[in-house]
Amino acid sequence: MRIAVAGFLHESHSFAPRPTEWVNFLTPGGLPALQRPAAMMEGLKGTSTCAWGGISEAMKHGASIAPLGWCFANPAGPVTREAFERISAMIVDALSVALEEAPLDGIFLDLHGAMVSDDYPDAEGELMRRVRAAAGGIPVAITLDPHANMTRQMAELADVIVPYRTYPHVDMLAVGSRAMALLIQRIQRGSSWAMAFRELDFLIPITSQCTMVEPMAGVMAERLALEVGVVELAYCFGFPYADFPGCGQAIAAYAETPEAASDAAEALVKAIRARELAFAGAVQPAAEAVAEAIRLAGQGKPIVIADTQDNPGGGGHGDTTGLLAELIAQDAQGAVLAPMNDAESAAACHAAGEGATITLDLGGKSDGAPLTVTGVVEKLGDGRFTLTGPMGKGNPADLGPSALLRIGGVRVVIVSRKMQAHDQSIFLQLGVEPAAQKILAVKSSVHFRAHFQPIAAAVLVAAAPGPVVADPATLPFTALREDMRLRPGDNRRFGWQKYRQPKKPPQSVLEIPAKEEE
Repeated sequence: MRIAVAGFLHESHSFAPRPTEWVNFLTPGGLPALQRPAAMMEGLKGTSTCAWGGISEAMKHGASIAPLGWCFANPAGPVTREAFERISAMIVDALSVALEEAPLDGIFLDLHGAMVSDDYPDAEGELMRRVRAAAGGIPVAITLDPHANMTRQMAELADVIVPYRTYPHVDMLAVGSRAMALLIQRIQRGSSWAMAFRELDFLIPITSQCTMVEPMAGVMAERLALEVGVVELAYCFGFPYADFPGCGQAIAAYAETPEAASDAAEALVKAIRARELAFAGAVQPAAEAVAEAIRLAGQGKPIVIADTQDNPGGGGHGDTTGLLAELIAQDAQGAVLAPMNDAESAAACHAAGEGATITLDLGGKSDGAPLTVTGVVEKLGDGRFTLTGPMGKGNPADLGPSALLRIGGVRVVIVSRKMQAHDQSIFLQLGVEPAAQKILAVKSSVHFRAHFQPIAAAVLVAAAPGPVVADPATLPFTALREDMRLRPGDNRRFGWQKYRQPKKPPQSVLEIPAKEEE
C-alpha cells in the first residue's frame, strides 16, 4: 500500500492588519518551517502534527509514504496569491511525480480548514479540487482544526474528514492516526461511506469554543456518544473571522447508510442548538481584569490573564499594548506578559545588552499605537527552544532574538516573530518560571489553558485592543450567508445586519456603538 501525504495549514482572519505571505511559511513560530517533499519525513519526525500522526499510523500498517510537502504559517490576514499558488503548485507537482513513479492507493491531507486566499475564500476546497483533478478517484482523507469553516465542497471532495476533538488542541497526533486508519479502511473496503452534511446558522465566539468547559464540553460529550454506530462524526466550530458564505459551524457525518449518517448529523445539531444561549460568553475590560488580578494575586499560584483580542493564534499580530499599558498603569507587581512581537525592540535590547536601561516605542507595529516605555534589559536569548506543553510537545520554536524587559514591577517577553502563548517554554526560554509569578499575561484566547490553567489560581479573559474581537458581530462582514446570525441567541440575520455594520471593526468589544445609525 502506498499513500501520499501533504500539509498546508493556515487560519485566515479576513480583517487582520497584515496578509500572510510566502515568507511566513518559511519562518513560523512553534511548528516546523516549510518542508519540501524530499525533506518532509525528517522535518516532521517527532512533531505534534496530524501529518506525523498519520505517517506513524501508515507505517504500522506497512504502507509506504509518498511525501508531497508540508507547511504552516501563524494565523494572520488572507494568504497572498503568490503564497497560495506556489505552495499548491508544490503539492500538486509532487503528486504528479508520485503518480508517475508508482500507483497511489490513498491521499492524506493535513489541513486547517479556515484558510482564505486572495482569490479563493474556500482555499482548502480549491486545493482539494486541484488534488482531485490530478488524482481522480483515489481515496482522500483530511484532518481539520475544529476552527475550520468546513464547506460542502470540502465534504464532497473528501472520502472522510476528521477534525481535532479538543480546544486547546492536544490531540493532533491522535487525530492524524485516526484519519489514516480510516483512510486505510476506506482503501480496503473499495467504496465510499454515505455522508450527511449540515450547517448551523449562528457564529460562536472563539472564547466560547473551549472544550475544557461548558457548553462545548457537553456538546463534545454528546458527539462522542453519537459516534457509536457511525464511521466519523466531524464537527467544526467555525472560525468567525472569515468573511465568506462558508463561515460558521458545520457537521459531516459518515456512516454505512444515508439514514444513519443523517440521523447522527441531526442529533448533533439538536445537541448544539439546545446549548445555544450558553455560547454567548463574556469577557472583562482590560482595566477590570488587571484590577481583579492584582486583588487575587499572592495565593501561591499565578493569576492568568488572557489578552484574547490580540491572540496570534486567531490572526492578531501579537504586538498591541493595551493590556501591558494597564499592567504598568496599575503597578501590577510581579506581572509578566508574553510574548510582545516586536523585532525592532528586540534588536534594540540586544544592542543595549543585559543590564542596560533603555527607552523603547514598544509594540504597536500593526496598529500604529506603540507604548513608550523605559526599562531594564534583564535577559537576552536567541528565541530557539523546544515546546514541552500538551499542545506542541516536541515541536521546535524559533522566535528570533528575544529579550526580557523590566518596566518597574512589570516584565515583558519581547520576541522577533509571533507565536501564541500556549506553552510555558515561551517564558522559560528567558529564565522566567511561570508557576512562580504573581500574574501571567498571555497573548492567547483558549490554547493557553492546556499548559497554564493547571498552574493557575484563577483565569481571567481580558478585552484590550486587537483584531481578534471577542464579539465577531462587531466586524464589518459583507459576504456571509444571508441566514447567518452573528451572535448566539440573536434572531437577527446577516441579510438584515450587513447594511448596518460600522465601516471598520472596533478595536475592542467595548467599543460597540451604543446605538445603531438608521
